[in-house]
Amino acid sequence: MLDVRPVGYVIGLLLVALGASMALPLAADVMAGNGHWPAFFESGMLTILAGMSLALACANAVRTRLSLQQTFLLTTGVWLAMPIFAALPFVFGATDASYTDAFFEAMSGLTTTGSTVLTGLDDLPRGILLWRGLLQWFGGIGVIVVAMVFLPELRVGGMQIFRSEAFDTMGKVLPRAAEISSRISTVYVGITLTCALAYSAAGMGSFDALVHAMTTVSTGGFANYDASFGMFSGPHEYIATVFMLAAALPFVLYVQLLAGSGRPLLRDSQVRAFLGVFAALVLVTAVTLMVVDKFPIERALREALFNIASILTGTGYASVDYMQWGAFIITLFFFCGLIGGCAGSTSCSVKIFRYQILFAAARAQIRRIHSPHGIFNARYMGRNVSDDVLSSVMAFFVLFVVTLGVFAVALAMTGLDFLTAVSGAATAVGNIGPGLGDIIGPAGNFSSLNDMAKWLLSAAMLIGRLELMVVYVLFTARFWRS
Repeated sequence: MLDVRPVGYVIGLLLVALGASMALPLAADVMAGNGHWPAFFESGMLTILAGMSLALACANAVRTRLSLQQTFLLTTGVWLAMPIFAALPFVFGATDASYTDAFFEAMSGLTTTGSTVLTGLDDLPRGILLWRGLLQWFGGIGVIVVAMVFLPELRVGGMQIFRSEAFDTMGKVLPRAAEISSRISTVYVGITLTCALAYSAAGMGSFDALVHAMTTVSTGGFANYDASFGMFSGPHEYIATVFMLAAALPFVLYVQLLAGSGRPLLRDSQVRAFLGVFAALVLVTAVTLMVVDKFPIERALREALFNIASILTGTGYASVDYMQWGAFIITLFFFCGLIGGCAGSTSCSVKIFRYQILFAAARAQIRRIHSPHGIFNARYMGRNVSDDVLSSVMAFFVLFVVTLGVFAVALAMTGLDFLTAVSGAATAVGNIGPGLGDIIGPAGNFSSLNDMAKWLLSAAMLIGRLELMVVYVLFTARFWRS
């Protein structure tokens, strides 16, 4: 029988850390003198107590080695347990949110989706705004660790192609996770501080600069205002674009860069493909805005750069209501969100490397049809792609499409219209942020949806953030028997 105690122990410790982190927004409210700090004190105490109880109850099974089944369970369990308690400040705090709305907001934050049900953000206390930013910032570093440690180990979605001697984790998941986290954290904190300083230098207030830096580098997209990033323009949009793109690149390459090796960053196939796709989408969007909507050149380029970067990386900021830009741009943006950034980054959705492998496999198959007696293999970064990786990537694509379709139908059954249901499913499974249409589009939010739709979307965020198969495997009888 599967021993869940090592999993419970780790989750308990992480809950204690989550509860302790609530001291930061508590301090922000104390300094602001707004009287909202008790919400974080109560939430923090409850979270710490629950985490300590769980950790102590499971302490007799502490170990540094996790089985494959325990690793799957831990990966999903962490992302499920954290929002349960991260939602408490929204319930006890100034938002007076229902638990459904609070859980949705917390799940959206920790999965760095960026969809929100909160309104009146301009008037919320600083503690709540900081907590939203912190949730996304924590989620961003967590996503990187999962992508670099757990997914290659679990052979999920073709991520095993990124296993190497330097990051081999077999049989030592927890020690390696701590080691990689320490290296990545230095880079992550450094990029965040640099982003905050850049925002401040451009004229953004210090508090806004800090929170928006956290939600930019995590590619989360929570903003401090109902108008999202529309409160800022000009230099801020250019700065945000640079850091959204930086956060969508593999963080292991930054670690290598700090170690004195910059060649991997310049020669990485993923990076070149991602930046090439970004440039092409920006060009098409900018030209369309200039020709069809008669935008001035600078504005067309700025809006194209910012909004393409936001959607492609899954950040979800909106500087304008791009639903007014016409059917072509709306359709382009929908499919743009299903591309995603690089593996090992904070970005979300399908990821660019999977498209590269898919196209390489298709090209090899076409060449086999043309020359039946030839030997043609799919290649990625100069190496042959194994059948194991190919089948894993193909399975991911199939599951992604099926999952999107199932959630779209389920959302439609709750009474949502076609556009809201389909774009809502896509933005949740892809962890993108805003959807399309008047309700959940860039000018709206998810507050008016019914509770069932919010729970469905919360589930879709979790499944999409953990690359589908990590969650689905828990629903198989064989998993629990092995």
